[in-house]
Amino acid sequence: MAVLKVIELLASSEKSWEDAAQNAVKMASKTINGIRSVYVQDMSAVVKGDRIVEFRVNAKISFEVLS
Repeated sequence: MAVLKVIELLASSEKSWEDAAQNAVKMASKTINGIRSVYVQDMSAVVKGDRIVEFRVNAKISFEVLS
């Protein structure tokens, strides 16, 4: 039986929501091994004038702590 832990991260990107989610996984993988999945809970954006300048995600990342 595997035991998983879930952490919540806020990440951003100037390109897209997909890139923001990738940034969350990339940063988490620097200190966490065994990442299994990422669940994007919320998405938001920062708008200046008439364009989006920053994409943001609230991501839950699950990883294995015991197998």
